[in-house]
Amino acid sequence: MSATKKVSLERFKYDDQIVKLFILASMIFGVVALLVGVVVAFQLATYKANFALEWISFGRLRPLHTNAAIFAFVGNAVFAGIYHSTQRLCKARLFSDLLSRIHFWGWQLIIVSAAVTLPLGLSSGKEYAELEWPIDIAIALIWVIFSVNLVGTLLRRREKHIYVAIWFYIATFVTVAVLHIVNSLSLPVSFMQSYSLFAGVQDALVQWWYGHNAVAFFLTTPFLGLMYYYVPKAINRPIYSYRLSIIHFWSLVFLYIWAGPHHLLYSTLPEWSQTLGMIFSLMIWAPSWGGMINGLLTMRGAWDRVRREPVLKFFATAVTFYGMSTFEGPLLSIKSVNGLAHFTDWIVGHVHSGTVGWNYMMIAGMFYYLVPKLYGTKLYSIKLAGIHFWTATVGLLLYIVSMWTAGITQGLMWRAVDASGKLIYPDFVETVMNIMPMYWVRAFGGVLIFSSILIMAYNLYMTARQGSVTAEEEHKAPALSAITGSSDRGHRKLEGLPMAMTVFALLAILVGSLVEILPAIMANNFIVANPKVTPYTSLEQAGRDIYIREGCYTCHSQMVRPMVDEKLRYGRPSEASESVYDHPFQWGSRRIGPDLARVGKKYPDMWHYRHMLDPREVTPKSIMPSYGWLFERKINFKILRNKLKTLSALGVPYSEHEIANADQSAREQAQIIAKSLAPSGVPATVANREITALIAYLQKLGSDLGPGE
Repeated sequence: MSATKKVSLERFKYDDQIVKLFILASMIFGVVALLVGVVVAFQLATYKANFALEWISFGRLRPLHTNAAIFAFVGNAVFAGIYHSTQRLCKARLFSDLLSRIHFWGWQLIIVSAAVTLPLGLSSGKEYAELEWPIDIAIALIWVIFSVNLVGTLLRRREKHIYVAIWFYIATFVTVAVLHIVNSLSLPVSFMQSYSLFAGVQDALVQWWYGHNAVAFFLTTPFLGLMYYYVPKAINRPIYSYRLSIIHFWSLVFLYIWAGPHHLLYSTLPEWSQTLGMIFSLMIWAPSWGGMINGLLTMRGAWDRVRREPVLKFFATAVTFYGMSTFEGPLLSIKSVNGLAHFTDWIVGHVHSGTVGWNYMMIAGMFYYLVPKLYGTKLYSIKLAGIHFWTATVGLLLYIVSMWTAGITQGLMWRAVDASGKLIYPDFVETVMNIMPMYWVRAFGGVLIFSSILIMAYNLYMTARQGSVTAEEEHKAPALSAITGSSDRGHRKLEGLPMAMTVFALLAILVGSLVEILPAIMANNFIVANPKVTPYTSLEQAGRDIYIREGCYTCHSQMVRPMVDEKLRYGRPSEASESVYDHPFQWGSRRIGPDLARVGKKYPDMWHYRHMLDPREVTPKSIMPSYGWLFERKINFKILRNKLKTLSALGVPYSEHEIANADQSAREQAQIIAKSLAPSGVPATVANREITALIAYLQKLGSDLGPGE
């Protein structure tokens, strides 16, 4: 009888302190993010909630809400879950305690920077990517640290095969890095201002390639990884189907990256790109529902436990909302449906069914599972967790249903044309007044969701308080080199090669990215130039920067689609040539107010002056906030030369004379506007106030080609 080889066991400890830190940060910023969400909801229900204050106006708080929810609340929760589960799946401590701490504190510093800069109006004007270039660089550096820490942990693992959850983590850190770096390419003007490297059609496609896939690879793939780990752990059984998880992973990673153009249907984006985006969006249905089925069927036969146990209740709800939102997303990408829904509040309801229903519910289940284990105790109150669940669920349903109702109402009213070919509701504010009750319902739903996170925060705090902060527990496992035998084939063999899987995941997302992005980068070479379209003057560019600073793009679009009702309401459909000098593009994604693509010369200067001072003076029942500070703040004429010089380096055809005289020409144009306002009693000092620059920009919009029919 041959002697049995004795395998020595290695001793190691998990770093759970970093997991606790990320959970704490997630809860703190989650409360902040949802509080800001409630504030902006009430600002839409009543303009008075803006309090006529510059730093808390809707246009500045709305980007703060989205960034806080995505990157602060959800981001910290993702890092907590990844760091906790990866260590267990690899049977190894994180690669570097130092990198873990740099990652944590660096990420919190980035969040605080966002919380300071966005209310100050320091924004790039790109949705979900508003943070300016120094913060973008910091994000890239911290993401590299996170990636090195994760890859290092995989390489020092004591398990031969990497589990399905880690596949999704790999796809996340690879893809987010590519998305962030490409979309953030810009040329600085000053310390906290830059202009996007791309313009117009280019910038639109790059931005929504990023925007859609930020949802896919920051709000979806890491949560699918967390689902594949925590749902089986909580239910104490293996995932329903290993084969289905393979199909789910590779098809989702390959298909998702192509779907970005469905955000730009009926725009001036090339038709082939729009169609490609729609087709791949529809194809995503299959893998998304495959993942949902895999998650739900893992809980099959245990529905009594689901009803009783908070962790499983939240997980089951989260996976269900994942299925709902991934059904609705492809539905909204169908051109006929998109024609009705785009720019409406329907999209807002869809987004929140994913972020609240899928992400928030998943986080709640994960934290209710983790905190008792990390502190060696039981959940403080199952009853409070139940109240939390129903408060969040009812609030979310009120939110979604109100936004569905508001969105469909908006779309139908905008499109309504009578038998004689005239708009039935020509005044945009008529639509706004019809959906105001839904804005109040949404605000109340938001209050319930906010209340629910306060309940969770208290419950988790009390759980941790009654537990103990014990020393790190020691574990034992054989080294990877001690694991013998290698009969693996196919995908099973790939699961033992994490670096190869990383390369394949990168290739999967690069195929779709290159097919779409390269033509976009070359798009301006194929756009038929229109000699009537001229670059912005230095004063108009200053006004454009103010427009972006105030977040006007969060309420107004600048894209007239080729539809009968839009031609009747706004005039000539937009052309690609009109935005070739727009760094960044401003096509918008929502119409809380009317489209502005053809607003230039539609009203006199005095109308815009009064409108910004008190919108209800010229548009009764308007919900737009007033912008009194624009009448007090002075234009920074000194920086205009640098702005035009930077834009010239990006390809905007400014002459050396125009750049050298940017400040003087701006003053001259401002004097012309001031003279037009003088007969109404406006003082001459308005010539050096920001309101004048904004008026110049608004009067430029669409004026090169005119309103058309």
